[in-house]
Amino acid sequence: MSEQSCADQVFMAEAIRLARRAGGLGEVPVGAVVSRDGAILGRGYNRREQTSDPTHHAEIAALRMAAKRLKTWRLDRCTLYATLEPCAMCAGACVNARIGRIVFGCADPKGGYVATLGAIASDRRLNHRCRVVGGVRGAECAELLTGFFRTRRGRGNLHQF
Repeated sequence: MSEQSCADQVFMAEAIRLARRAGGLGEVPVGAVVSRDGAILGRGYNRREQTSDPTHHAEIAALRMAAKRLKTWRLDRCTLYATLEPCAMCAGACVNARIGRIVFGCADPKGGYVATLGAIASDRRLNHRCRVVGGVRGAECAELLTGFFRTRRGRGNLHQF
């Protein structure tokens, strides 16, 4: 995994803000941002419950917004920031979008597929590979998730997620 930069801290802060928005809506608090050349091109947060759409992950929403804004599916000079390590679907979408870098906050031991359970984004058998940086503001990102699920368990609503 590559080194972190000051920009990584700034863009991850925006992803964390979006994750908090998701949590406030009762969604699993995950946020994502796509940036290029110091500007944010796409933002997203989990909205699976609200949309009844299993693909409405934060990363997918941010990728869609960035592609629409750039008027191209090729996001090769872009970086995706996600508060939680992307799953197989989102990591695959990053490869298909030709994302240059993926930066994530905390690892996902049950679903992360850029470093933990697998490494789709850097698999040499694929036609594109993304550089991956993990652990940016990781403790803060992890606390968002643990606090969310702690609250859910306290209310007896864990079965919904």
